[in-house]
Amino acid sequence: MFYDAIENRHGLKHDPFKALIAPRPVGWISTVSKSGDCNLAPYSFFNAVSERPAYVVFGSAGIKDSLRNIAETGEFACSLATYELREHMNMTSASVPYGVDEFPLAGLTAAKSRLVAPPRVKESPVAFECRHHQTIALPGAGRHAGGYHMVIGLVVGVHIDDRYVTGGVVDTAAMRPIARLGYMDYAVVTPETVFTIHRPDVGPDGQVIPPRAAE
Repeated sequence: MFYDAIENRHGLKHDPFKALIAPRPVGWISTVSKSGDCNLAPYSFFNAVSERPAYVVFGSAGIKDSLRNIAETGEFACSLATYELREHMNMTSASVPYGVDEFPLAGLTAAKSRLVAPPRVKESPVAFECRHHQTIALPGAGRHAGGYHMVIGLVVGVHIDDRYVTGGVVDTAAMRPIARLGYMDYAVVTPETVFTIHRPDVGPDGQVIPPRAAE
């Protein structure tokens, strides 16, 4: 099938776009308002966009509490959502009034960050402390015109649970991070689903040398 993505007349029961750009990491964003109220919310459009320095990006439909707090304070933190924490993460997606702290609502512990004011999720094995770099308003279409924003954050600090560092590398699969699919569906990374493929080399004559067999 083919459909015009601007008109979005796909003819399906639900919009398939989110089910096609998958899996996507969950951006579990924590912020603090100017008055000191904590906020924690998951964002299904999230990823890393560079490494030196490291930047992360997340997208928001509308000006939600996270964006409001980031605009006021210039900081946020992002914790890794894992399979063990899936129900807690889901609880933080509730549309509660502004100023309600989702940490106790979801049975989570707000751990103090080192370089930014917003706390991280103590129960999560990984967290990024970020300073706001830029928020970009994205042109919309139709009834969604002007409703989307992309937030870019500079990563200034990284927390990693030492239990998941082995032989000088991080065992990502052991953390069992979850990812967003379409609709209400998620996926989980496990040691059984991880595979390795080495990159091809290029010889002195410019010929591409096939990579070693996958492990």
